[in-house]
Amino acid sequence: MTIKAAVIQIGSVPFDTEATIRKIEIHVKKAAENKARLAVLPEALISGYPKGVDFGARVGGRSPEGRDEFARYYESAIEVPSAHTDWLSEICAEHQIFMVVGVIERDGGTLYCTSLTFSPEDGLLGKHRKLMPTAMERLIWGFGDGSTLPVFDTEIGKIGSVICWENYMPMLRMAMYQKGIQLYCAPTADDSDGWVASMRHIAREGRCYVLSSCQYMTRGDFPDDHHPIQGEAPDTIIMRGGSMIVNPLGEIIAGPIYDGEDIVYADLDLREIIRGKYDFDVVGHYARPDVFLLKVDEGKKQPVS
Repeated sequence: MTIKAAVIQIGSVPFDTEATIRKIEIHVKKAAENKARLAVLPEALISGYPKGVDFGARVGGRSPEGRDEFARYYESAIEVPSAHTDWLSEICAEHQIFMVVGVIERDGGTLYCTSLTFSPEDGLLGKHRKLMPTAMERLIWGFGDGSTLPVFDTEIGKIGSVICWENYMPMLRMAMYQKGIQLYCAPTADDSDGWVASMRHIAREGRCYVLSSCQYMTRGDFPDDHHPIQGEAPDTIIMRGGSMIVNPLGEIIAGPIYDGEDIVYADLDLREIIRGKYDFDVVGHYARPDVFLLKVDEGKKQPVS
């Protein structure tokens, strides 16, 4: 089976949930008109990735201004499920396309960096919460647990998500490989040159298609009272993109793109996955369970029981 996939490189309308979803709909519609069956969008697209902002945090203290920044961020996050996820489901249904989109999820008083997967027939299939926020992200996002590590078996293939630097967690990758992931979605905020090498390695290691989507944003996309460390000039690039698609032998077949908002497309022949596993199946004939054994706890962790 061959499907056409689209990796959509756009930026948020920061802190404006409804405007961002309208922007998603415009680009998903375009991808569907170009016959894509799957659209992958960036990390934290709803309601934004506040790159370069410190939220007023210092060791031993937080500023009132930083608390205000967090409150605005919290208010523009979404609950899962909610009317916002229903809206995203309707977009998928209308355009008959599967979709993976990064959101900031609000649950109680905590925010999570979450990836949502949607089906045109069934709507919201489920979510993956980022297990390990990176560096300063830990100040504004909570930690996911093993209960949201899904790989969805769909008519276009087995779809799963690993977010940004989670991709550097070998045991998480191994867990996804064991689930038979074929369409490995990597929404990210990493626009570095090294990210390209990582995506190629993962595709070759997992013998799967890797679809990585990053935002493209400039300082001018943010409100006037948002002050990133990168600079205040409106044309200062905050995130430069780098979205791409890689085949199961680690060959880049679309992208990376760095020069603005755009969509990259590729035809994905799922038989290439089996061709790749002929000589390397990391959880099959190339595994050594007599030497190495990974235990994964997928139980939901509650603070009170």
